[in-house]
Amino acid sequence: MFVLGIESSCDETGVALVESGASGLPRLAAHALHSQIAMHQAYGGVVPELASRDHIRRVLPLAQAVLSEAGRPLADIDVVAYTRGPGLAGALLVGAGVACALGAALGKPVLGVHHLEGHLLSPFLSADPPEFPFVALLVSGGHTQLMRVDGVGRYELLGETIDDAAGEAFDKSAKLMGLPYPGGPWLAKLAEEGDATAFKLPRPLLHSGDLDFSFAGLKTAVLTQARKLGAELEARKADLAASTQAAIVDVLLKKSLAAIERTGLDRLVVAGGVGANRALREQLDAACAKRGVRVHYPELHLCTDNGAMIAMAAAMRLQAGLGPASERYAFDVKPRWPLASLCATEPQFG
Repeated sequence: MFVLGIESSCDETGVALVESGASGLPRLAAHALHSQIAMHQAYGGVVPELASRDHIRRVLPLAQAVLSEAGRPLADIDVVAYTRGPGLAGALLVGAGVACALGAALGKPVLGVHHLEGHLLSPFLSADPPEFPFVALLVSGGHTQLMRVDGVGRYELLGETIDDAAGEAFDKSAKLMGLPYPGGPWLAKLAEEGDATAFKLPRPLLHSGDLDFSFAGLKTAVLTQARKLGAELEARKADLAASTQAAIVDVLLKKSLAAIERTGLDRLVVAGGVGANRALREQLDAACAKRGVRVHYPELHLCTDNGAMIAMAAAMRLQAGLGPASERYAFDVKPRWPLASLCATEPQFG
């Protein structure tokens, strides 16, 4: 079975083809990705209308490139999967519309996929895939969550952010320092040159006793420190970046270890764009090695939004008897869609 996956939830257009059998993990046949970073840089952030228009231009050429790379004709597609939510409504509608039109033209079923479930299952695309059960740390620009994962569709929310996500903390702090968009990667790169102990920044909810996160207060502390530095900010920017990254990583690390201890599990999966952060990976690897805990990540090029994770999630859901794929081509999207709702076997359509 071949599953074509389309991702268009925000500012990246991704298309991928995954091959799935009756047993064993689905295999990635080909994927292609277009990032809109250059287009949005002039505005300092994502402009939803521009994002939607660019998805329209990119999705079909990317699909053609994927099928060409895989050496498969259009007729070989068995299921068309797409990101149904969460994300920007207009951007989601592009992927949903193309997927359902393609499914209708081919007479093949379609399947709406949860964006975060795509991230959650993306490490199964790696050379070192995890095994169920595991604790998952989902860290992206808009989401920070800890989940217990017992199988496909069997998720328990352990904790989540009550305000800003970790990715937002990186991006907003970077913007306060005058770094280019998208700020997170720039901040992480600059942090390599700085002293992580130079500024004492807060670790919100670190000792709260629960597994929830909060990063809005950290952003405010960075703003306050930047204003205090004034003209000195340029000279101390690397130190402030390093101190900011250290605070974010410290909270993610300690909460993840607490989730491991609380659940008694010995596997941790880290997914989402922030999962590519080198400092986070290094500290998680070191801390988990001491505790005999295996850590799994998606490949670096699959940490950001991409079609491969959507195709993979769809293939794994179908393999597990979940979904189901539908031959109804009327579609809707869910800009706000809690991942925990999938545990209730919510129908994909209707």
